[in-house]
Amino acid sequence: MVLKSLILQGFKSFPDRTEIKFLGGMTAIVGPNGSGKSNISDAIRWVLGEQSSRSLRGAKMEDVIFGGTAKRGPVGFAEVSLILDNSAGIFRSPFAEIMVTRRYYRSGESEYSLGKKHCRLRDIRELFMDTGLGLDGYSSIGQGRIDEILSLRSEDRRGVFEEAAGITKFRARKEEAERRLAATEDNLTRIRDLYDELGRQLEPLEKQAKKTEKFLVLRDELRVLEVSLWLEQLERLKSEAEKRSRDAEVCRRQLENAKSEQERRYQQAEQLTADLHGIDRETEALRTSLREAESREAGQASRIAVLRANLENCRANLERVHRENEERAKQAEKLAEQFSAQETRIAELEQSSAEARERLAAQEDRLAQHREAEGAAAAALERAEQARAAAQNEQHTLALERTAAQTGLAGMDGQQDDLHRALENAGDRLKAVQEEQSAFESRVSAGQTALRQAQAQASEADAALRQAKAEADALGTALRQAESALTDARNRAAMLRDMQRDYDGFARSVRSVMQQAGRGRLSGVHGPVSALLSTENRFVIAIDTALGASASSIVVGSAEDGRACIEYLRRTDGGRATFLPLDTIRPASLRESGLDRERGCCGTADTLVQFDETYGAVVRSLLARTVVCENMDAALAMARSRGHRFRIVTLDGQIIQPGGAMTGGSASRGTGALARAGRLRAAEEQAERCEAARKTAEQRFRAAEKQLHDRETACETQNAALRRQAEAQAALAAACTQHRALLGSAQARQEELMQQQRSMEAEKQRSAEVLASFDAREAQAGTQLRDAETRVQTCRDALARLRTEAAEQEAQLAGQRTALTRTEAELSGEKRALEQMRTLRCETDAGLSGAADSIKRYECECERIQDELAEEKAAHERSETLTRTLREQLEQTGKRREQVEERRTAVRRDAQDAGEQILGMEREASRLENRAGQLKAEEAQLLGRMWESYELTPTPAAALAQPLDDPAAARERAHELRGKIRELGSVNPDAVEEYRRVRERYAFMGEQKDDLERAQRELYRVIDRLTVNMKEIFASEFARLNVLFGQTFREIFGGGHAELALADTSDILSCGIDIRVSPPGKAVKTITLLSGGEKAFVAITLYFAILKLRPAPFCVLDEIEAALDDVNVQRYAKYIRKLTDFTQFIVITHRRGTMEEADMLYGVTMQEQGVSKLLMLNLAEAEKRLKNTIK
Repeated sequence: MVLKSLILQGFKSFPDRTEIKFLGGMTAIVGPNGSGKSNISDAIRWVLGEQSSRSLRGAKMEDVIFGGTAKRGPVGFAEVSLILDNSAGIFRSPFAEIMVTRRYYRSGESEYSLGKKHCRLRDIRELFMDTGLGLDGYSSIGQGRIDEILSLRSEDRRGVFEEAAGITKFRARKEEAERRLAATEDNLTRIRDLYDELGRQLEPLEKQAKKTEKFLVLRDELRVLEVSLWLEQLERLKSEAEKRSRDAEVCRRQLENAKSEQERRYQQAEQLTADLHGIDRETEALRTSLREAESREAGQASRIAVLRANLENCRANLERVHRENEERAKQAEKLAEQFSAQETRIAELEQSSAEARERLAAQEDRLAQHREAEGAAAAALERAEQARAAAQNEQHTLALERTAAQTGLAGMDGQQDDLHRALENAGDRLKAVQEEQSAFESRVSAGQTALRQAQAQASEADAALRQAKAEADALGTALRQAESALTDARNRAAMLRDMQRDYDGFARSVRSVMQQAGRGRLSGVHGPVSALLSTENRFVIAIDTALGASASSIVVGSAEDGRACIEYLRRTDGGRATFLPLDTIRPASLRESGLDRERGCCGTADTLVQFDETYGAVVRSLLARTVVCENMDAALAMARSRGHRFRIVTLDGQIIQPGGAMTGGSASRGTGALARAGRLRAAEEQAERCEAARKTAEQRFRAAEKQLHDRETACETQNAALRRQAEAQAALAAACTQHRALLGSAQARQEELMQQQRSMEAEKQRSAEVLASFDAREAQAGTQLRDAETRVQTCRDALARLRTEAAEQEAQLAGQRTALTRTEAELSGEKRALEQMRTLRCETDAGLSGAADSIKRYECECERIQDELAEEKAAHERSETLTRTLREQLEQTGKRREQVEERRTAVRRDAQDAGEQILGMEREASRLENRAGQLKAEEAQLLGRMWESYELTPTPAAALAQPLDDPAAARERAHELRGKIRELGSVNPDAVEEYRRVRERYAFMGEQKDDLERAQRELYRVIDRLTVNMKEIFASEFARLNVLFGQTFREIFGGGHAELALADTSDILSCGIDIRVSPPGKAVKTITLLSGGEKAFVAITLYFAILKLRPAPFCVLDEIEAALDDVNVQRYAKYIRKLTDFTQFIVITHRRGTMEEADMLYGVTMQEQGVSKLLMLNLAEAEKRLKNTIK
């Protein structure tokens, strides 16, 4: 026994935890359709790693979770556990017992565990690989799958045969090795690309690193000189700052004395202001009191009027309450008479209702007695029908057994003839197989010689291929370098074109106007001046300098167009720009002769540029009065000879203005619009040169590729020939092995047929004896059936009579219930009416009582109002007296405020005079502070330059500085160092470190490339070894399976012939597998001519042969015998019994013959809709107990 138990929880129709325990041998699971039997088979497939929801009869994997019923809610997960006995070491695990668990949640998460420890699905599949329990294994044969092996294409049947042959693990290892090989080759391609790219980067990085090292030496010397000069300036600034600080201190003390005197005057004025505020507050308080007194006086007059109106209203209400009281007294007398009549009516209805209830109870008692009698009659009818059904089943069983016995007896005669013919065929086949075996051995010897010759030729082709591959790799590297250079050139040209299109480098206002013009929102805009002309590279700096800010001026068609652009910039706050209208600009000219004879003169600037003549006036107005010279010496000579009458620009951008002023120094090269246009042209030319170089490299690479392809084709041809020779040799060896097995099989078959012939006679005699005993058993079954039918009819008549009487009594009972309902409804209505009268009567009584209270309340209210009116009149007289007193106090306060205001005005006049003196002192103090601020700014500027340049503060800078004997010489040396640094151009400060890093990475990538190439070669060798092993094992095991299939077919069908054949013996690892069968007495050439039952039996036979070849630890069979008749079902069940010595069977079935052979029986029921339950019966134990009882 391998499968000990199965535990389900939340899986399909098993919501509760259910454990199924198995014994060795054969366990049958039975139950009606839809009860959940096949869910047990699905659970075993699922826990073993099944990933297809369709294979589990579901639309999606979530369907395996119990979805709920009308009485139960759905559960959140499904869990199945399989407990296996590994004491025999069937599985590759050190444990004697293995527990495999799988859990799936509705969220889609899935968990696997082995021995209650989390694991991967791959671990479970490797545990069961080549045991028959794998993914393509034959341990679980579900509904409809039994005949798939016959209906599938021959190529699709390989999975089951490879699992049976035991090469699944080799195929899995080969596929894993192929995946690793593909990943290794991908990695190798990427590594080679990186390796080549790093190689291209090394040389330019080395040059940058040397340049950076030179730059660092110059920069360190310059830093020492500049820091020393800056510290000297700081000392000078500190001395001057100390002197200015002492002067500021004297001025500050004088200013403080003047401010103290002014402050005293202001305090005196503030005190008088406070007095005025006090008087104002007193005045405001008197005014507030006066307003309150006047308001109180008016409110008292208003309340007096209101009280008088309330008194009149109270007297009117008193009269109204007296009238309403008299009307309520009359209404109360009428209600008392109606209430008495209603109570009398209710008493009569209650008496009638009680009598009706008594009659109804008596009728219900009589009806219950009839129901009891009817139940007893129905039970008697059910027992009679069960007895009749049992008699019918017995009669039907006897008929089936008679038919089966007759069919078996009739078939034995034909089987005897088949056995005789089979014996003759077996002898002939034995001779043919012996001859074929000799031929195969001769072919194997010749194939080995041819294989050695093919191996030598393949080695020569492989050496030529490696040489061609090395040449192609070198040319491929050159092509990639050319493509990289082309990409860089194109990217640079594209970037420059984008900058030119977006007007990068121009002012925001220029970009804004050109964008609007590009969208068509501004008309007449031609573009910036620099975009409308071009020149040679040597004149670019000179023309950019000559144009200056005018290079960004925008040329427009007319003055109106310029006005529209200016209006747009003003409206959008887009900045300022200069516009050059074509209709207003006039050309300029330089009236100097002999310029072309001057040494170093290139000509006027307008003659050195190219432009559309439409813009001639604009260009000449800007450039015609500017002369371009080669250098500063030539420019100075010309300026002196021409009296400084016009502007001169040198090729490096120095300027001599009219009148002799000179502008020059260092300038950023290549930042102007014309310079960018020149760089764009240079980049496009560079891209064209790179494209030509790339095409040349590509042609050479394509030629090398073609040569490599020819060598590869030749090598593949040799290798293919070698593989075909090796496969043919393996196929011959496999065929030779197979024919040896067939030779043994033919000998065993001949002996087996002779044994079957001897046993056929004994079986025929036993069948005749069984057939003779059926007559007596059928007569007895007919008598029992007639008696049972008589009892059923008697019970049905009695039950019909009782049901008629019960229907009549129910009709009477319904009439009495209707009358009682009407009486109770009328009684309920009368009671509600009585309750309403009682409520109305109470309200009337309450109204009479409340009217008397209201009369008293209104009389008291009138007296209260009269008293309050007298009090308000007295208060009004007091308020008038207070108002007159407050008006007199307010006049006295106003006179006192005028006196204080005059004193405050005099004090403020004195304070203003003191303020003028203070203002003069503050101006002097401000001048001193401004100078101190300038000194601090200069100091801060020096400190900022020191920090920005070298990130130094004075203290660490002092440690770095050196004494300067000659500051002027030090400044000259610093200027020289700056020039040398500029000559170096742009420097990459990280070049040294980057060069070291790239060099180390280049070496590392080389090692990685070598490792991957070694791994690639090793994986090719592993795949070749696995292929050879798989061929040898599959050929040997296929031959054994073929023999076992023929033996099993003859055992189950009682004769006939069956064999397996490879569709292509030269490709035994991927070719299809054909199944050829001939049942006894039939000459069938194709399987499609077999009946449905015969097809199913052939498929079952093949599975039994596989189990003989490689017994699975356990096997689950789900109604695979459904298409078989009763006789074949018995054969099927008995054959399973033979195989239970090696395999444990779990059989899901509806067939009686299968159940009779089982050791344990589980019944699946669905007492609650949608929920499966299990009942267990140990047949083996029951049989033992029965035998003990009989003894």
